[in-house]
Amino acid sequence: MIDQIPAMTEPEDPSRDRLKQHFAKRVIHQARQVLEVWQRLQQEEWGAPVMAELVETNLGLLRYAERFEQDVHIQLARAIGQCLEAVEANRGRLSSPLITELNQLMQRLSRTGLRHGDQYEQTFLPPLRKPVYLALQDQDRAQRLAQQLEFFGLSAQPLASASAFRAAMAERHPAAILMEVDFAGPGQGLLLASEAQEGLEQKLPLLFFSHEDVDTPTRLAAVRAGGQEFFTGALDASSLIERIEVLTNVVQYEPYRVLIVDDSRAQATHTERVLNSAGIVTRTLIEPIQAMAELAEFQPDLIILDMYMPDCSGTELAKVIRHNDRYVSVPIIYLSAEDDLDKQLDAMSEGGDDFLTKPIKPRHLIATVRNRAARARNLKARMVRDSLTGLFNHTHTLQLLEDARFRARRDGQPLTFAMIDIDHFKKVNDTYGHPMGDRVIKSLALFLKQRLRKTDHIGRYGGEEFAVVLPDTDAVTAAKVLDEIRRRFAEIRYPAQPQDLSCTFSCGIAELHDGMDCNSLSKQADEALYVAKRGGRNRVEIHLTEA
Repeated sequence: MIDQIPAMTEPEDPSRDRLKQHFAKRVIHQARQVLEVWQRLQQEEWGAPVMAELVETNLGLLRYAERFEQDVHIQLARAIGQCLEAVEANRGRLSSPLITELNQLMQRLSRTGLRHGDQYEQTFLPPLRKPVYLALQDQDRAQRLAQQLEFFGLSAQPLASASAFRAAMAERHPAAILMEVDFAGPGQGLLLASEAQEGLEQKLPLLFFSHEDVDTPTRLAAVRAGGQEFFTGALDASSLIERIEVLTNVVQYEPYRVLIVDDSRAQATHTERVLNSAGIVTRTLIEPIQAMAELAEFQPDLIILDMYMPDCSGTELAKVIRHNDRYVSVPIIYLSAEDDLDKQLDAMSEGGDDFLTKPIKPRHLIATVRNRAARARNLKARMVRDSLTGLFNHTHTLQLLEDARFRARRDGQPLTFAMIDIDHFKKVNDTYGHPMGDRVIKSLALFLKQRLRKTDHIGRYGGEEFAVVLPDTDAVTAAKVLDEIRRRFAEIRYPAQPQDLSCTFSCGIAELHDGMDCNSLSKQADEALYVAKRGGRNRVEIHLTEA
């Protein structure tokens, strides 16, 4: 049986709700300070001064949360404080469990200000954000762009002149600046931008714009002024906000994961401690024969292998790992006392990416692991993501669904799969052209990324169709969240002729039940989507299995 989700109810007391949000924003401001310190820890070894700053800012968060009766933040601040006390009790040493727990707490803290909470609370608090300054020659264009950014939850302030820009900068620094190269006169935008960045210890995110394509000297001047992006032609709100999100986001803290395979427990423990000191999560194997099962469970960014082990050498294990397509791009670093260069090169030819000789300086090991893991993540992102939207591609979405199904079965937790299809999309392409169709697809992708949890997996299934994997979520809860996204997405207006364009989507939802595989789950979601289409579109339908 397939049911349609009922309409969501509005809060009964708007004034009380606004007051509650006002207090919550004060707490969120302090939470962002905690997150900013945490981000700095990810970029260096976890030294005592920054750790002390994290302790202090977290105490500030606890005081604010208690003062304004924000229960979620009280619980998170206390839990973070307990973790930091455990680090102090361990003489400043971190273990993988502590790093993982702190990271999970920080992710939850970030979502209190940036996204829905873990259980998708119905009250959504927008982030406390500074505005984006829009310094564009065409004020009508600036106003329209500001309205579009508002739909995506971002405040924007159009500025009409150089004096207005300087006054705004003197009053408040923005989250980012969009500066037209010829704002306030030919080439004057470049000068204004350079002036705005002078004396700032931390440069502001700066994006340049020009109606026409520009020459290399102009682009070079933009780089020297601190420009991190250069847009030409038509300004697409979804593309702009996507870049702003990347440049201003303070919650990219997924720590690198490293699998250490070494038959010497003492050496493995030493390597683990060195990497843990840099905030890198590790898992150690003394028995190399267990490596493949551990790879599937742990999904490391990088593998460190001892070259000489009694039951299975490092080069043999590297070959076994490379036989699996899923791990063909995971970097493998040999860590061994072997100092014969020819033997090192032979080992490198057997599936390895680097060779480090014991003993190795901690900084050298940390830098090598970070650099290799960062490049591997970037490469993997290109392999598994759709080029237009940045979402997971069809193949990887199904792999993530299979992984989520395995965990749901193991942990006894619910799992929901949703399929989304933009309504009348062919008509959009036929009437407004394929570039407009691409804009709609990208804006929905961004909308989903902004409003779903980090733990949810969003994929572009093909064309105008999307798929969402929602772990630890039942169908009814998922439907409420997706219906709210559906309602808000329909409010977006895309500037076009002869009139502005708006779009809607239909959604089908299915929940995992006993005996179901991924094919059955996706088939049920597709059936629910079909019913939503047949029922008039612009709606969410749940596929409920008969008892």
